[in-house]
Amino acid sequence: MKRIEAKRDGERLDAFLAGAIPELSRSAAAKLCDGGFVTLNGSAVKKNRKTAVNDIYYVEMPEAETVGVEAQDIPLDIVFEDGDVIVVNKPRGMVVHPAPGHGDGTLVNALMHHCGDSLSGINGEIRPGIVHRIDKDTSGLIIAAKNDTAHRFLASQLADHSLARVYEAVVCGRVREDTGTVNAPIGRHPTDRKRQAVTERNSRPAVTHYEVVARYNGYTHVRCRLETGRTHQIRVHMAHIGHPLLGDLVYGRKKPEKGLTGQCLHARELTFVHPADHRRMTLTTDLPAYFTEVLARLGEPEA
Repeated sequence: MKRIEAKRDGERLDAFLAGAIPELSRSAAAKLCDGGFVTLNGSAVKKNRKTAVNDIYYVEMPEAETVGVEAQDIPLDIVFEDGDVIVVNKPRGMVVHPAPGHGDGTLVNALMHHCGDSLSGINGEIRPGIVHRIDKDTSGLIIAAKNDTAHRFLASQLADHSLARVYEAVVCGRVREDTGTVNAPIGRHPTDRKRQAVTERNSRPAVTHYEVVARYNGYTHVRCRLETGRTHQIRVHMAHIGHPLLGDLVYGRKKPEKGLTGQCLHARELTFVHPADHRRMTLTTDLPAYFTEVLARLGEPEA
């Protein structure tokens, strides 16, 4: 049982709980509310309740359900693995976890085959082991936990931003500043539920630091470091400052360019403290072929 105190008024309960409890996604928090596992003054509360300062919520964390996620023999590019964690270089086009329309062929299906029963269950039935996500068309490093202790430890690092993630991207337009920071809250788009947006309404703080790697004619290769980890954060933030990601048909230009449909974005570096021996680890990957092919199509970089 967790005791959580609200610090501000007007935040939707499921969003508040997801922010206060590192191992909970918003959808998982909503499920707990729907199941009567969240109470205020002894009574169950609904997921859309608005918080008030000094509200004390009690959250019961039930055991994760064991349901059938099919284990599939899908090759994995494993960057690091031991008895507590596994870090995989996810290819572009692979979905992380099963969802409507993507019931199999996901990273979770592959991990279930590779790890067997050695995955944590904190995230419930459809995301065993997964600590954080990257989009289908984003390639790169993603970490999964092999037991609940490791999962909680990694999730706490995700919450306090000590689990560091560095991405590389190609964006449209010439970024003038060599370095910069986008500090703009992100929440659900007010009219399109499938998109995120920079908004003050029902949003959460979001900070992205970027630096220019190289400039090309009409495009810029940038490196982005996440201080927070909101859904589609880099895609939304770079579009917000007028430099959407190349190939991003959702937040950027509406026609494919340079042979890409789907954003040119690679999670290149991951730094975390190991949950067992507490050593700080930094893992990196090379840029994948699709990314280097895009750079080649852009021609020679500016001097």
